[in-house]
Parts: sequence; structure tokens; C-alpha cells
Amino acid sequence: MAKTIKYYIVAADALPEIFVKVAEAKRMMQTGEADTVGAATRLAGISRSAFYKYKDSVQPFNDMKSEHIITFQAMLKDTAGVLSRVLSVFAASGANILTINQSIPTNGCAAVTISAETSEMEESLEQLLTDAAALNGVVKFEILAG
Repeated sequence: MAKTIKYYIVAADALPEIFVKVAEAKRMMQTGEADTVGAATRLAGISRSAFYKYKDSVQPFNDMKSEHIITFQAMLKDTAGVLSRVLSVFAASGANILTINQSIPTNGCAAVTISAETSEMEESLEQLLTDAAALNGVVKFEILAG
């Protein structure tokens, strides 16, 4: 009979310090601040054995309510520079692009989905939509999810 794993959401200040440090070491490795487990554990102030003991059991919780992740769907003409101009609109707005997926163009157009974190945007979402849709080569630009 398989053991059922239970999960809990606990405030970081209620956890033993080792769990917080393991999560910090994992973050440093993911962001490139540390390129090895040894470097990450040294920076976090924990032993490698403690890291390996807890690394699979400690995961940070990302509060999706504090983030504003929106997925956009676009139909772009298969012309050089169109996607680059769309991405420039995102950059100018202050949105942080998380993912870009593009299909192989058929009939002269490619379907593109772009997921972006929008909480730091300097302009409105409506303005981003208007600016992107107005670009030469953009057939359709709309919100898919978010």
C-alpha cells in the first residue's frame, strides 16, 4: 500500500531555520547565484548533507494572488521582425515575459502565445493590447487566460 504524502502551507517564520535555508540554497542554484550545491549550501550556511536530506521535501509556495500572470494569444504574419516588435511593446510596458510559444507558420501566419507577469507594468493592460494589436503584421492579439 502506497504511503500518502500530506502537504502543509506554513509561514516561513514558523519553520525550523534549516528548511528556510534549504529553500534559499535551491533558489540560489535556480537563479545562478550559485553554480554548485557546495557553493549554494556554503552561501546559505548549511551542510551539504542537510541540503540533500531536505531538498525534495522543501518547496517555496508562490502566492499566485500576489502575481499577475496573463497569457496572451496572437496571430502574427510570417514576416521578419513582427514578433520582435510585439516583444518590444511588452518591454516598453514593463511586463516581464515568462514564456513564448510559437507554432510553425502556415498560410503565412503563426500562432503565438506569450505569458507575462504584469504586476510591475507602467501602463494599463488595455494600452498594451491596443499597442500590440496596432502593429504592422499583427492579425490578432488578445488575452487567452489570466
